Amino acid sequence: MILWLLACAARPVGGASLVVPEHVVIINLKEPGGAELILEIDRGVVVGRPAAAPEGVRVVDGGGAYAVPGVIDSHVHLALIDDGPARHGAAGIVAAVDLASPLTELAADHAPLQWIGAGPFVTAPGGYPTTTWGGPSYGVTCDDDASCREAVAGLAGDGARLIKISLGAGPDLSEAALSALTDEAHARGLKVAAHALTDDAAARARAAGADLLAHTPMEPLSDATVEAWRGGAVLSTLHAFGGSSDMRDNVARLRASGASVLYGTDLGNLQEPGVDGEEIDLLVASGLDGAAIVAAMTEVPARYWGFEGVGDLAVGSVATFLLVPEDPHRAPEALAQASQVWVAGAPVEGS
Repeated sequence: MILWLLACAARPVGGASLVVPEHVVIINLKEPGGAELILEIDRGVVVGRPAAAPEGVRVVDGGGAYAVPGVIDSHVHLALIDDGPARHGAAGIVAAVDLASPLTELAADHAPLQWIGAGPFVTAPGGYPTTTWGGPSYGVTCDDDASCREAVAGLAGDGARLIKISLGAGPDLSEAALSALTDEAHARGLKVAAHALTDDAAARARAAGADLLAHTPMEPLSDATVEAWRGGAVLSTLHAFGGSSDMRDNVARLRASGASVLYGTDLGNLQEPGVDGEEIDLLVASGLDGAAIVAAMTEVPARYWGFEGVGDLAVGSVATFLLVPEDPHRAPEALAQASQVWVAGAPVEGS
C-alpha cells in the first residue's frame, strides 16, 4: 500500500498537484461529534492518534477544523466526467463505484481514486440504456438463462466488480433470465445493482435477487416492496433525479425497514465532481441526521464495497480526508464546504 501511495502523491490532481507525503503531525483538529483529535501521518498513512504532538515531527496546525474521512461516492460514471475523474479526488473523494461504462473503462487507471466498476449494463436486446443515452457500448445483451450467465462470466473476466441490470425502462429480461443472472453473479462474489425507478421494477429486482437499488425509486413504494428490501441497500442519487417528496419518503421508509442508505451522486449525469451539497440537503430532508449522513458517505460504503484503508481515520487508514469548518454531525452541510483536502498524506495545493 505504501509504495502505491507514494506513486499516487506524485500525480497531478485536478490541475493542482500533491507534494510528496512526509512525516507530519496535525494538531488542533476535531472529529465529527466534537472530540479533540491529533493525527500523525507518515508516507500517506495514519500512523498514530497521539494525545500530544511527538517530538521531532513537523507540526501542522489544523486551525480547529473537523477532520472527516475521504468521501465514497457509490454511484458515478467516470467516463462521462468532462474534466476527468482526477478532479473528483482533489475535492476529497477517496473512492467511487462506477455503475455503467464501456467495457474498456474497466482497465482504466484513476489513481489516487480507489474505484470498482460494473462495466456495461447486462440488459435485454434493445434494453436500457443501449438505445438511449448509453448506446451499444453501455450494454451487454442477453435473452435467456445461458446467455445471461455467459454475459456475467464475461464481465467478471474483464474485471467487473459488480453487475448492473435495468428493469422498467424498456425491454426487460424474463424473471428466469434475471434469476440466472443474479445467481451467476453471486456465485462469483459480485453484487447486483438494479436501475429500477418504479415500484414494480424495484419489487421485481429484489425478487430476482438484486442486492441494491442503483437509485432511489421515483414513484411511491408499496409496503411490500419496502419490506422486501430489508437488508438490502439503496444509493441515494436524489439530486440527479429531482429529489421529489416521493423519493425522500422512499429513502426514509427503506432506511426504517433496515435497508442501508449509501451516498451516491450519479456523477456523469451531473457534472460537478466532489461533495454534492444538494444531495446532502436532500438526505437531511429524507430524515437522516448528520451522523447518519457522514456514515453513508464514509464507513458504511467502505464496508459494503470492501474498500481498503478508507472510511475512517483509524491507525492504518489512508490519510485522505476533508477539513471542514463545522461539526458535520450538527451541520452536515459543512461536508460540502471543505477548507482543505488531504490526499494520501499530502495537502492538495490550492484546496
